[in-house]
Amino acid sequence: MTTPDAAPPAFPMFVSVEEARTLLRQLLPERQTETVALASAFGRTLAADLVAKVSHPSATESALDGIACREADTLRASREQPVRLRLIGESRAGLAFAGTVGPGEAVRIYTGAPLPQGADAICPVEQLQDDGDGILLLRPASPSDVRQEGGDFTAGETVLHAGARLTPARVALAAALGHAEVPTLKPLRVAVMSTGDEVIEPGQPLGAGQVYNSNAYGLLGLLREAGCEAALLPAAPDSPEALEEALAGIGGADVLLTSGGVSMGKYDFVRDLLIQEGQVSFWKVRMRPGGPAMLGGWKGLPVFGLPGNPVSSLVVFQVIVRPALTGQPLSSLRLRAGTPFRGLADKTAFWRAEVRGSQVFDYGKQGSGVLRSLSDAGALVVMPEGGAAAVGDEVDVVLLD
Repeated sequence: MTTPDAAPPAFPMFVSVEEARTLLRQLLPERQTETVALASAFGRTLAADLVAKVSHPSATESALDGIACREADTLRASREQPVRLRLIGESRAGLAFAGTVGPGEAVRIYTGAPLPQGADAICPVEQLQDDGDGILLLRPASPSDVRQEGGDFTAGETVLHAGARLTPARVALAAALGHAEVPTLKPLRVAVMSTGDEVIEPGQPLGAGQVYNSNAYGLLGLLREAGCEAALLPAAPDSPEALEEALAGIGGADVLLTSGGVSMGKYDFVRDLLIQEGQVSFWKVRMRPGGPAMLGGWKGLPVFGLPGNPVSSLVVFQVIVRPALTGQPLSSLRLRAGTPFRGLADKTAFWRAEVRGSQVFDYGKQGSGVLRSLSDAGALVVMPEGGAAAVGDEVDVVLLD
């Protein structure tokens, strides 16, 4: 292979961040559906809506420990002049009180227990004093401590929607809806490969000009967080033959992520391979860091070429690759700038930043080789093309943790 000549490229150059996401989504294989048990559902994407099989709560119940009674009987209760009610029983989860609470009566009740017939309010145990066969209330009982049947959701209601990522909270919700198993999208199988003669595995002696393979391990973790099945491949040396041999050994992957080899140098062979023997969907993105990114295909395998600089590689994954793989939009929030953030005339900038309360501050070290900054900073300030922010301006912030 030879480096590209100066002829106009037959593929898009310098695409926007959103165009890059869209083009990657178009190359991804159609996702298959797989029904899994709840214990295996964490991190998956829901493939269909989930409807509640039951109501929650399944009965009107108490939100705390105390007594159930009629609010009207307790309105004058205070520490100076307690109100006395007669105890006639108890209600606990799994064993409800079978009778009816009448005027001047109360039932001991525990959190989650059904509210007895006739009662409409709860007084917490901290505001009660025992008095023989009765109970003294030191304050009025409150209807706000009663959980109404179906107050969370009702049977037949659509509660979770297709496309939702199954976080621990959503898996718990699916269980509460009555589902023992859920329809999910099968995880994408993503292979990760670093390139370059200088790349060696951590733990080996480091020679002059060499670097440890940090990109691959960062990408591996990000892919697993995104719910993908990730496989780490050996790093490929800087030669066309070695690269083709490494690619030929990939089996069963839906997508290949490479790190390095897509910029303007003589030894950027991933770029050459895709241009001369594969297909190219785009080369270069209007963003900083991460501009040299490349998307294409080789023998039917989608290949996303990430830059070799560690910060560029991981930031491009966060803002382009992850949203495309998960189908979830890039999540951001609005905060006030505690320091100025400059803009770039022709690129979207993703500046590393630190969040302190409701403000966000420039991390300072913005070089693409400062990998420590991604660990320390914890956030990216998104500055649109041609934009800039002064102290006090609202800015879009992507949290990295």
